[in-house]
Amino acid sequence: MLRVSDALVTLVTLYCVFKGTVGGYGMSMFAAQTSPPDPCYDEYGHPTRCIPDFVNAAFGKEVRASSTCGKTPSRYCVVTEKGDERHRNCHTCDASDPKKYHPPAYLTDLNNPHNITCWQSDNYIQYPRNVTLTLSLDKKFEVTYVSLQFCSPRPESMAIFKSMDYGKSWVPFQYYSTQCRKMYNKPSKATITKQNEQEAICTDSHTDMHPLSGGLIAFSTLDGRPSAHDFDNSPVLQDWVTATDIKVTFSRLHTFGDENEDDSELARDSYFYAVSDLQVGGRCKCNGHASRCVKDRDGNLVCECKHNTAGPECDRCKPFHYDRPWQRATAREANECVACNCNLHARRCRFNMELYKLSGRKSGGVCLNCRHNTAGRHCHYCKEGYYRDMSKPISHRKACKACDCHPVGAAGKTCNQTTGQCPCKDGVTGITCNRCAKGYQQSRSPIAPCIKIPIAPPTTTASSTEEPSDCESYCKASKGKLKINMKKYCKKDYAVQVHVLKADKAAEWWKFTVNIISVYKQGESRIRRGDQFLWVRAKDVACKCPKIKPGKKYLLLGNDEDSPGQSGVVADKGSLVIQWRDTWARRLRKFQQREKKGKCKKA
Repeated sequence: MLRVSDALVTLVTLYCVFKGTVGGYGMSMFAAQTSPPDPCYDEYGHPTRCIPDFVNAAFGKEVRASSTCGKTPSRYCVVTEKGDERHRNCHTCDASDPKKYHPPAYLTDLNNPHNITCWQSDNYIQYPRNVTLTLSLDKKFEVTYVSLQFCSPRPESMAIFKSMDYGKSWVPFQYYSTQCRKMYNKPSKATITKQNEQEAICTDSHTDMHPLSGGLIAFSTLDGRPSAHDFDNSPVLQDWVTATDIKVTFSRLHTFGDENEDDSELARDSYFYAVSDLQVGGRCKCNGHASRCVKDRDGNLVCECKHNTAGPECDRCKPFHYDRPWQRATAREANECVACNCNLHARRCRFNMELYKLSGRKSGGVCLNCRHNTAGRHCHYCKEGYYRDMSKPISHRKACKACDCHPVGAAGKTCNQTTGQCPCKDGVTGITCNRCAKGYQQSRSPIAPCIKIPIAPPTTTASSTEEPSDCESYCKASKGKLKINMKKYCKKDYAVQVHVLKADKAAEWWKFTVNIISVYKQGESRIRRGDQFLWVRAKDVACKCPKIKPGKKYLLLGNDEDSPGQSGVVADKGSLVIQWRDTWARRLRKFQQREKKGKCKKA
């Protein structure tokens, strides 16, 4: 008879051990619970650690067996004992007859003690051959126990393995054998320390041949592990209990030693592996950030993540919640992910560990691609060329206004972040540097767009100077409009446009301060644009040959001559000084081009 009562007592005892060992991590399914509307938040809306319900993760799952009896009808015999007598009752395993078939599906169906169903392997698959059962959980689980209830005698040697990568690689979980060293090269009942608590051990417990049916093997993943009492703070054990797949390998059958006697065929038909129930107790792995697992659109089992986390196991922060590094929730701290502070101006951010440490482990988010003309780690100030509109909060999409600094009048594109005042060049004013200051007038120079308005002294005009009596014979003052042509251009050594700023008397000379705006021709003396002196003899000025007034612009054509000062240009009665007209600029450029082609020689 199957000893179901003994199995149930053993399993319940195992549940209690697990619960006492790890506190909240274990068989809480046996405790009455009153779940709040959302277990991931307390009554005040604060995040708290939450975990999915404890389940048998194997229930209803497909199990792949390397051997199952009945592909062709075969005999098997069940051994019973009565006192010293041993009896064999033989039956047929036949896959074509549902009443005589023992498929792997019976391992994970509803385990009814009044109607026990068993998976069964082929007869006498003995060491070194083995039989394996492989179960996929379809998701990462934190496994608390793996248990098998047998319809046959328990194996003499078996091993439990786990995979964390959906069966690509396998790690041993636990070994059972009466000969640990021989079968698995492991000592029997090795001591578990903090240094090896992530290693599988081998034990000879639960390896007796008796009971012949109904025996239980239950492996606790945390039993005897030193850090089990502080599981929340043990990444080693958190990794140790994580599995996506479970594999059980039956390595060696228990026998009565009669498999090689005269009636060995009958004896060998009595030795096989048969299991009525395979359970994997645990919780869907959600790292404390979800209270349940659900199917996604593709039918995959995933955590229903809270605390601003994401991923199948809530193992990362969801987009834009990178102000703190992701951490597993604990009983003391929910470790929710925090949104980056970008003042509503960015949709993406990244985490920077160095900034997080410098902030005292409070904030490490860095905003990416700030919009609405903002800049900075938190999009908290206006970018270059913009300034704060203090009438709006920084989170407003129009919190930054364009500086609109004048491209010529301003010394740069950046304005004062508070007032919006652009940096103006000398003599320029206005919030955008768009006009000349008082006492300045506009020039044609992009470098100095505004220059001081010259103040003419009272002795600068011919009317304030006594006109010599021989002016008519000395020179002929220009009357009316003068024309400029190629011949006049070619006869002179230089041709420049000047703006007369002021005039000063210097002995026999007048020294005019002029700003040379454009140079159309120059001789041996190199004439440069900018402020220079124009020297004219006093008699020439008195006779109005040439006629020059401060504040006016002129076209000046003359010949090279030594100036009385260290530098400057000289004009005399033979020079052409004509009040400037803007239409001449194009004509003079043409003269300039013709001169370069040698046309002046012909003229």
